Amino acid sequence: MQNNTQLSINTDVLKKMVKIAACEVEGVVGISNSNIDLKGAIKAKTPFAGVKVESVNGALELGVYIIVEKDAVVKDVAEKVQANVKDKVQTMTGTAVTKVNVIVADIKFPEEAVEATEE
Repeated sequence: MQNNTQLSINTDVLKKMVKIAACEVEGVVGISNSNIDLKGAIKAKTPFAGVKVESVNGALELGVYIIVEKDAVVKDVAEKVQANVKDKVQTMTGTAVTKVNVIVADIKFPEEAVEATEE
């Protein structure tokens, strides 16, 4: 007997999956809500949430704007984010992830360093 059910996952849920997977990586302190891509921001109807999800020929192309710790090795962190996001999203959805773009949008400094510069 053939199963004719179809799985549909809301884009907001996919974005949450990406955020969770990215934040699991050591060196990532958060996801940036700042949209660096002005061309995409003009087209967007909803506020930018730090994650982009596109479905291309049944596969997913993802983008995540991360904030890293000040002492993080950015290249290593970005590669680990790519691998973790791809693995988690593919495992949770059963859908192929063909691309994970990681954009380092900011660096987080310790609060005491920020306070010292503001005085």
